[in-house]
Amino acid sequence: MRRRVPMAVFVLCCFADSLLGQGSELSKEVKQYVKVDTPRVVLMHVRVIDGTGAPAVEDQNVVIEEGKIASVEKGADVSATVGVTVLDLRSYTVMPGIVGMHNHLFYAARPNLTIEWKSEPPTLLPQMTFSAPRLYLAGGVTTMRTTGSVEPFADLNLKKAIEAGKLPGPHIDVTAPYLEGATSYFIQMPRLKDAEDARQSVAFWADRGATSFKAYMNITRNELQAAIEEAHKRGLKVTGHLCSVTYPEAAELGIDDLEHGFFVNTQLDPDKKPDTCSESEGEYTLAHMAPGSPEAKSLIATLVKHKVAITSTLPVIEAWAQPGTSIPVRQEVLDAMTPESREDFFILKHKPQSWPTQKYDGATRYKNGAGLEREFVQAGGLLIAGPDPTGDGDVLPGFGDQREIELLVDAGFSPVEAVRIATLNGAIYLGRDKQIGSIAAGKNADIVVIKGDLLKQISDVEHVEIVFKDGVGYDSAKLLESVRGKYGQY
Repeated sequence: MRRRVPMAVFVLCCFADSLLGQGSELSKEVKQYVKVDTPRVVLMHVRVIDGTGAPAVEDQNVVIEEGKIASVEKGADVSATVGVTVLDLRSYTVMPGIVGMHNHLFYAARPNLTIEWKSEPPTLLPQMTFSAPRLYLAGGVTTMRTTGSVEPFADLNLKKAIEAGKLPGPHIDVTAPYLEGATSYFIQMPRLKDAEDARQSVAFWADRGATSFKAYMNITRNELQAAIEEAHKRGLKVTGHLCSVTYPEAAELGIDDLEHGFFVNTQLDPDKKPDTCSESEGEYTLAHMAPGSPEAKSLIATLVKHKVAITSTLPVIEAWAQPGTSIPVRQEVLDAMTPESREDFFILKHKPQSWPTQKYDGATRYKNGAGLEREFVQAGGLLIAGPDPTGDGDVLPGFGDQREIELLVDAGFSPVEAVRIATLNGAIYLGRDKQIGSIAAGKNADIVVIKGDLLKQISDVEHVEIVFKDGVGYDSAKLLESVRGKYGQY
């Protein structure tokens, strides 16, 4: 009798040809990170969180054939046959591949950063084209939106290389360069001259393969409207990390998505002037917009009416919005970083004594922001998720996506609700929910294999062992090892 052990792998024959959803051959470089690649795979006796928000189902067999989910059925022992991999997954959980909706391919670098949080200009955004895709895939992200690009041609070429099987990484929805106004924090961002420039920028990058657009903090209403009109004419969407334009204004203009939850809405800021970013950049508004308040109800009704999605990015916010709290640091996160980026990580983790006291209480703002996200969902709004893995340099790709799920649960969502927000909701926004985002027969086999039970302990989402993308199972540990000490360098 065959002995049953967790994660036992039974393979009688492995075919030479790799199976990609696009029918492409995996390169030798990619194959070294593949753990499972046979025409048929059975994930046996597994707990299934399917991504729809439905209750988890215990003891199921998930069958993968030719890169698709063939069936989800009652658990049963399966004998290995030629060309079949059988994984015994008792005590394991599977969930859909994460659809990361605020994910970057660059790192925030502050030259000569000191323990007093002082640095020399300009703040730079070096590209992490090698390490970021591997970290995303290792963390369970099988599809991602770049949500702002500083090296758009690199991002577009990376997308092609991944789809062709030449490089490891998730499927990528490439966002064009930021649509920023006349001024910006970042020297690498282009500046729009006027509405016509915004329109031409959208047209230019759409013609070159960008599939989404992101407005930034200093864009004007006229520029934003022109960008939205041009994108919509082409069947594409626009999101925004706004400040100069308020949430109600953006909704009326037809924006499709707003980034950072409710943390950067400036509509109540007392010094807010038209087309100008306020001094508090939305901190005042959030501090004075409690969940359930008339202002909150009115805003949420407006967003839902105009079908504006909201992207939750709690990992990048929890540090500065919850001062003095102890935020866990995973050793794997530290291992991924270069010594220099690790040093910056610890500098930014500890607020200097000389730093001014927050004008608006961070704990109140965080509580309000999380509460508004819950009320938005309760009102029928589409909440999607991503970690914004540059932030202050302390949120990393993949790890941050897992942390987002944990923080959604901390914010009051159930584990299955949090998984849906991080998976199916993103697929719905991208218009790909018929192919990805949930575990169901006929869908692409994008599945994350996790050791543990998310229902009992949401932090088990960190224990990813295999990530299936289009039916090919990637070894999370090997991907992480390949970027050890590299994030922050390339």
